[in-house]
Amino acid sequence: MTRTRIPASAPDVESDVTRVAVSTVIFSLRRDAADCPRLVLPLVRRTRDPYDGLWALPGGWLDIAENLDDAASRTLAETTGLTPSYLEQLYAFGDVARSPTRVVSIVYWALLRADEVDAQVAAHASGGDAPENVAWFEVNDLPTLAFDHNQIVDYALWRLRNKAGYSRVAHGLMADTFTLAELREVYEAILGRRLDPANFRRQVENSGTLVRTDSFRTGSHRPARLYRPHRDVELADRGPLAATSSTHESSTT
Repeated sequence: MTRTRIPASAPDVESDVTRVAVSTVIFSLRRDAADCPRLVLPLVRRTRDPYDGLWALPGGWLDIAENLDDAASRTLAETTGLTPSYLEQLYAFGDVARSPTRVVSIVYWALLRADEVDAQVAAHASGGDAPENVAWFEVNDLPTLAFDHNQIVDYALWRLRNKAGYSRVAHGLMADTFTLAELREVYEAILGRRLDPANFRRQVENSGTLVRTDSFRTGSHRPARLYRPHRDVELADRGPLAATSSTHESSTT
């Protein structure tokens, strides 16, 4: 068998085998001390070389008899104990120098509501099987990550921001019902900028993605009407692959 010529700048490769890994960037929201929602993600601290001690995205190796979407769900559950409400294939990262051995990573990105994160974390804690070495970080304040994972997070955030402009994907981070002000806060957390309240209200009310309810949020301010997502509108366009998708209904490739 003829060996592939390895460029001089590439790391040493012990064999011709290329391994396939699956990783996931999972976004959620956490409110800061000023009660503003911030986009956050979980990372796993590595306990072996390469990059022993650095934080990395949750993931693992693809099993030979496993579909990619199934592998993404499995490795995410094994490393963080989380099951996302929205899962989509992001990109394949295969730069020769990204790992000491030849590894191609199929990366997914996912969304999970804060209350779902809390419920799933609490369930694992009470069951005594909570994953170790997991911590949450704000997307704008990440440490130096293992491999090319900082670049991967940047790309996933770019994809999320683009989809937020033409789909209702942000609803994947919302409670079952919400006010327009709460929805606007989520969009601001995703986009990283303030939005004009009047323009935002007009755009989302005309989008056909929301359903007005007869309920109101009451408190110290004037009661605010509650909305819910239009369930007949997908979080994002699933395209022609939707009919053959092997993932749950909220996933897309």
